[in-house]
Amino acid sequence: MTTTPALRTFSFGGGWQSTAALVLAAQGRIDFRTFLFANVGPDSENPHTLTYVERYAAPYAAAHGLDLIELHREAKGTTETIRQRIMTSRGSRQTIPVFLTNGKPGKRNCTYDFKILVTGAWLKAHGATETNRATVAMGISLDEIARANAGKAMPYEELVYPLLELGIRRTDCPRIIRSAGLPVPPKSSCDFCPMRKIPEWQAMHLEDPERFERACEIEDTINTFLAAKGKRSVYLTRTGRPLRDLFKAGTQLPLFDFDTDDEGCDNGWCTT
Repeated sequence: MTTTPALRTFSFGGGWQSTAALVLAAQGRIDFRTFLFANVGPDSENPHTLTYVERYAAPYAAAHGLDLIELHREAKGTTETIRQRIMTSRGSRQTIPVFLTNGKPGKRNCTYDFKILVTGAWLKAHGATETNRATVAMGISLDEIARANAGKAMPYEELVYPLLELGIRRTDCPRIIRSAGLPVPPKSSCDFCPMRKIPEWQAMHLEDPERFERACEIEDTINTFLAAKGKRSVYLTRTGRPLRDLFKAGTQLPLFDFDTDDEGCDNGWCTT
């Protein structure tokens, strides 16, 4: 009886670390040929990230014999995005880690439902099992070592961290990317991700007001549902204020932010 060879894949997020890993794979410095990009949706992911993947990352991978495979969450025979889930449920399925009035983040399902399970479905469909686990590499760099937690692997996978093994920090990634003749990608995250810092929200408000307004709509929709249930409002920032009120009349907040580094997405599925 033959056994399907164990898979070796890299979780590709479209940001600095995973793009640097794509270059390292092309250079033969890490042993991964398959990169899995769980796209949470064109209405949810940073559109500049999606443009970068289409224009630069995907052609680069193809030119170097690497497989960059885009995955989507399927629900009832159709593709589901994070924004669709929130809006079609009228805020009852908030999914993202919104901040409570005490400044603490609430529960989230976004990473698990739209990254981990989506990637896991592909892995299992291609032979990953509890007895034949896939090796899944995460784009966590040395300065984010606290996010590395191999113990949180799903039963059908083993998590590894090749950037840690090479001693690569996030600040090393632009140099690695440029060495391949590629531009440096933007930071990857959902447009309405509550883990975004205040200066990033401010930049979106000033430079891309339509994206900012769409994020405000997410917060408004969730709070309309909560208000109807007699519950307190939640927010996309720790400020305890509605997002659309933060920069009214051109008012700019000081360029500081609360420390959210210890509450980022687990295991490096996001913002890499």
